[in-house]
Amino acid sequence: MAQREIQQELAVDQYTLGLVGPDQEWAGTVTDGGIIHTHTPPACWGPMITPDFRGGHEVTRPIAVENAEVGDAIALTIKDIDITSVATSTGSMAEREEAFGDDPFVDHRCPECGTEWPDSIVKGTGEDAIKCAECGANASAFGFEFGYTVAFDEDRSVGLTMDADAADDLANRANEAMAIPKNSRQHPILLYKPSEMAGTLGHLRPFIGNIGTTPSIELPDSHNAGDFGQFLIGAEHDWGLADEETLTERTDGHMDVNAVREGAVLICPVKIDGGGVYVGDLHANQGDGELSLHTTDVSGHTELGVEVIKGLDIDAPLLLPNTEDLSHISAPYTDAERETGRALAEEHDVEMTEEMGPIQVIGTGKTINDATENAFDRASALLDMSEGEVRGRCTFTGGVEIGRLPGVVQLTMLAPMRSLEDKGIDHLVKDQYDL
Repeated sequence: MAQREIQQELAVDQYTLGLVGPDQEWAGTVTDGGIIHTHTPPACWGPMITPDFRGGHEVTRPIAVENAEVGDAIALTIKDIDITSVATSTGSMAEREEAFGDDPFVDHRCPECGTEWPDSIVKGTGEDAIKCAECGANASAFGFEFGYTVAFDEDRSVGLTMDADAADDLANRANEAMAIPKNSRQHPILLYKPSEMAGTLGHLRPFIGNIGTTPSIELPDSHNAGDFGQFLIGAEHDWGLADEETLTERTDGHMDVNAVREGAVLICPVKIDGGGVYVGDLHANQGDGELSLHTTDVSGHTELGVEVIKGLDIDAPLLLPNTEDLSHISAPYTDAERETGRALAEEHDVEMTEEMGPIQVIGTGKTINDATENAFDRASALLDMSEGEVRGRCTFTGGVEIGRLPGVVQLTMLAPMRSLEDKGIDHLVKDQYDL
């Protein structure tokens, strides 16, 4: 990795064209202990309907972190998320099979002239507005199977779905309403102006859907996960993978876990020197599972604190969510609970493990069951426990939550602090939960 000026605070507003990997142009280097500021465009729908994108998101160029080497980890503390869009459109997707080859997120081609990843222009609004610059045909690979447009209040606390007239108004000022950053290259999804289930009010709570570190091979950014990555195996386009083993080079940055929000700490693997932190796919809200496969994509700013954890050789992210995002069974013990536990231990002459802390291990795979098995394997390796002990601790002090269908989970447990100390992350857990 070439030498670069190391900055205490680094602001990033340049993006890739849908790819993550070691050959992407670096945004700069931030010091270990420094701050990253990002300004990101919407992901999913905008890149999906823009034919020259090679992946389904538009994430930042990778950021190197001082002292981060392969086999380390980087802790990202999400200090702030500020949504700048005032509206967006979303829903469940319909694929236009004539506009792609193996994969509608990756392998784009014009259905009329056959140009691969064609440049495009916008003419009018609606689902036929994205035109091939070569021949003028509708070149987008996606439409809505069921879609809706949402406008947000000034504080981004609630959103209301729009009727046809209001959606049309927003479509005619789509770039402004979505606050598309100047360096973004996507078409805004508001152009499609869907208007189903009008008048529905929803709670907003923003989070980051794709955040992490750079994989050791180049991947479409939306496919840097064990579920979406399945579509690369055997594909004939430039990012096709030979087998499942090759997919283990991923870093599972594309999680769509709604607990990855302001106040959370995400601990990410380092698979290339410098780490290559990237950020994208901000969402205004999402229920567990992302059941439509898509949610409210928005532009916005993030502020992240970074810390290198030397020698923490992990395969994929660990999450320390906000306390309020933990279930009752996995929340830190209160003083009263500890006192009651000590009394039980004395009564039965058992030594109680005093110091425990919540952690979530991210697992991904082809299905939810595969993702859970993946999380068991990762937790076993991290904590040097048998799968049986992991299952037991997760049953008695935690559980499993669905981040995204078909295959992203959060496996939660209260882990012995001595195990976390051995891995060099006990201080993060103690700070996060005031232990």
